[in-house]
Amino acid sequence: MDELLAAYAAGHLSGPLHALVASHLSIKPDNRAFVAALETLKGDELEAMAPAPITNREARLAAIFDAIDPPAPRPALGCDVVPGPLARVIGREFNAVPWRTVLPGIKEFRLKEEVDGEASLLWIRPGRTMPSHTHDGSEITLVLKGGFTDATGHYTRGDIAIADSEIDHRPRADEGEDCVCFAVTDAPLRLTGTVGRLVQRIFGH
Repeated sequence: MDELLAAYAAGHLSGPLHALVASHLSIKPDNRAFVAALETLKGDELEAMAPAPITNREARLAAIFDAIDPPAPRPALGCDVVPGPLARVIGREFNAVPWRTVLPGIKEFRLKEEVDGEASLLWIRPGRTMPSHTHDGSEITLVLKGGFTDATGHYTRGDIAIADSEIDHRPRADEGEDCVCFAVTDAPLRLTGTVGRLVQRIFGH
């Protein structure tokens, strides 16, 4: 988790993963002070760097400003489920998400695939269990509503769960409330068990 937050503070995360961490920080205050301290350290490093001379400064600035189009006004996004940073990545209101049913009680909205992975919104009905799966890389999941339990613990709104190739798990949504999550992976999931292998053949996950 500390490595993830450090990469966020340094600006090294992909767009979806940056939005995931920003949304985590907007929901839960626990790690805000840590990230602020990291950002301060990075700022101190920049201030300590020796300035480099710039040739043709005015011409370069003029070229930069000429290439910048005025930003088009964007509608305010975000709601009680999806914070603003993540809503801007999704690009639509939560109630307009075009869900796809992948299993009874489990729906998904997959965002446009990134070069280094993919990102998805997941909606899981209360008490439903995801198919068993492991990971060829990492899976980082932010809980937006409800909660779930797997072999690594219990996660509720604002929590981040991190899984890798050493974990084979079956997340189960809490009873009594739908579970909505945002998950970012840097490699395809590998479903395990009979049901998981069948789903992988049908849906190509």
